[in-house]
Amino acid sequence: MKSKFMNLYKQPGIMISFKTILLFVIVSFAAINSMAQENIKNDSFSTTIEGKPINSQGGGIFKFTDPSTGSWKYYWYGVHYTEADLYRQNHSVTYPNATFESVTCYSSTDLVNWKSEGDVLSKSETNQAGKTWVGRLGVAYLSAIQKYALFVQHGNQVLVTTSDTPTGQFKWHQRINMEPIIGTSNTGDQTVFTDEDTQKSYLVYSYGRGRNKIYLSEIGIKDGKIGLLDCNQIFHGESREGNCMFKYNGKYYMYASNIYGWDGSLAYYLVADDIKGPYLPANKMLVTPGSEEDYAHVSQTGFFVNVKGTEQETVIFCGDRWANFAGNGLGYNQWCPLSFEQEKPYFNSLNSWNLDAKTGKWSVARDNNFVKNGSFEADRRSIPSEVKPLQLVLTGWTTRIITGNKVSLDSTTSPRLNHFNTTEERKIVVGEKSLNISDRIDFQRQISQKITSGKEVKLTDGLYKLTAHIKNTKGFSTLKMYAISAGKTFEKRIAEENKEWKTIILPNIKVIGGKVEIGFITTGKANSACIIDDVSFTEVEK
Repeated sequence: MKSKFMNLYKQPGIMISFKTILLFVIVSFAAINSMAQENIKNDSFSTTIEGKPINSQGGGIFKFTDPSTGSWKYYWYGVHYTEADLYRQNHSVTYPNATFESVTCYSSTDLVNWKSEGDVLSKSETNQAGKTWVGRLGVAYLSAIQKYALFVQHGNQVLVTTSDTPTGQFKWHQRINMEPIIGTSNTGDQTVFTDEDTQKSYLVYSYGRGRNKIYLSEIGIKDGKIGLLDCNQIFHGESREGNCMFKYNGKYYMYASNIYGWDGSLAYYLVADDIKGPYLPANKMLVTPGSEEDYAHVSQTGFFVNVKGTEQETVIFCGDRWANFAGNGLGYNQWCPLSFEQEKPYFNSLNSWNLDAKTGKWSVARDNNFVKNGSFEADRRSIPSEVKPLQLVLTGWTTRIITGNKVSLDSTTSPRLNHFNTTEERKIVVGEKSLNISDRIDFQRQISQKITSGKEVKLTDGLYKLTAHIKNTKGFSTLKMYAISAGKTFEKRIAEENKEWKTIILPNIKVIGGKVEIGFITTGKANSACIIDDVSFTEVEK
């Protein structure tokens, strides 16, 4: 029997080739598949499905059963600080204080579309003993007593609050003095980890002074109170904070960051076969490959989410960007997918990516900015820096001094590689820092970055555009932005002085072979200066 489709295909005047039909089917299938994936956008402020700001810092995401439906949901808890609202409205100002407003809760089934569940812990509850620091928290469910327990840093101790539901008001339960347990009354940093295989929850935390030890304590009932059942020291070495962990393929990964205050950091890890250890390599944390290119997308280790889909399991690194206190970009929550080669994790620094929570699959979004440290916020000091961390280069970038003073720790001669933006400049560009190109003597300099396809993140062949903000004085005989791919050079020359920020665009860059080099080439007179910020390399919409 001939189908109606084949009859249509053979009707006179209708020219439809088999290849056209096949292409239509493939494109339609791809479109349907892409519709299942939702976009996660970093370097921007997150909002709920109602369009309201998401205020969640120093928290975690946990899977609990929704009491009203009986189905599981993701519940995201974090702190709302007053300064988060102020910085979102005006990111030209960095704020010195962290003023606690509440612990918030949001719920979702796909990790992208979040509904506000309101405040679950108020400052009237936390201020019972007076106004104090409140931050770094997690929630555990204790099935034996059907209670949810929220553990949060509270001044110089740990506060435990409880609720009958995941979104109910959490009430003061007890305050734990950690001194009899670890020798300091407070924890350095902390999160809560729940092992989905055993349904046991643990407080992951560091030593209160110096943070050079990391501990793991099971959460449970002790002496009639919800508290800590034990204490296992799993690390003793360099000072670390942002302590958090996840489980993948039967192995436990302990993560932490440098003690850099509010600034971004490398993402360090240890691995163990048993939750109590030993965690290897013993007392010497490894750097997650990929995180060194922009300090974990300019963030600190915050927490992890395992997406166990029908086709694959994806681990999401959920980094805290304390932008309201560090001025290091936009957005407080930077989420990037990890990939693995056997047990070795790799950090995929992405500005925009898509996730299908049902299948667990993810992909790079079409609008992803492939530049690492494009706003120059990964570097916490003036570069070169002789204080922690000692640094002679800009993170993610290569500086080539052709002529002029060499980069060194000699502050009397060395050129400074980054510029600290003024309040007025930050009304136009993002963050406290930008690229600085200047010298006390005549100079020639090249600043570049190579972008290549990786195992998971592909730089597909096609057309791209390179964009940047620029300000420059007179005195440059050469000042250009360029891109090179497959031996072909594309460039944009800046001939005039720009006293105010100017957006420059280099369009229609043809990438071939999944490789491109981008950068800036300058020849300038002594004391001429150029500052550059917000560099992006994005695919041109077809």
